Amino acid sequence: MIGLPATLRVFVSVPPADLRKGYDGLARLAHDVLRQDPLSGHFFVFANRRRDRVKIL
Repeated sequence: MIGLPATLRVFVSVPPADLRKGYDGLARLAHDVLRQDPLSGHFFVFANRRRDRVKIL
């Protein structure tokens, strides 16, 4: 079991994301779309258009 701190937040992007982007592109999406700091230590979840793949930053 993975122990996660109670202060950890998980942000899920509702619009589909281009998962071909690397870490820098997903960090830009976290900043622009979710309006959050990608270096905050929280999880950012992105899914493709078909919703069959996800990437977590």
